[in-house]
Amino acid sequence: MMELIPLNENGQALSPILPENVKNYLIDIDGTICDDIPNEEPERMLTAAVYPEALVTLNKWYDEGHIITFFTSRTEAHREYTERWLAEHGFKYHGMVMGKPRGGNYHWIDNHMVRATQYKGKFTDLIEKQVTIQVFEK
Repeated sequence: MMELIPLNENGQALSPILPENVKNYLIDIDGTICDDIPNEEPERMLTAAVYPEALVTLNKWYDEGHIITFFTSRTEAHREYTERWLAEHGFKYHGMVMGKPRGGNYHWIDNHMVRATQYKGKFTDLIEKQVTIQVFEK
């Protein structure tokens, strides 16, 4: 368990901060690590085809000490199927958050550094690239 780090001027502990070399990956499931299965067809979740590059890459990141959390639009009613499918295919992970809003076009606002990578059909090691982003006006 990571210890809270006192950071504010009153010596009060704030949320933990990972070491710079450890990433906290939030990974979608449907259409990212396997076939895109809608919540309305849960019977297909157990037979979804795995994306082999996703399995290799995510397990490598896990083994390197990064935190892998699946963040999915599947609901709590789909948790058992999802956990069974992940285990059968050998995915290593630390946690799973169900109920991500559906529909895409996500814009994440957080008080911690956030990086986003859109999956476009191939898992590889990540590379550095400069892009334009939206930020709050000062």
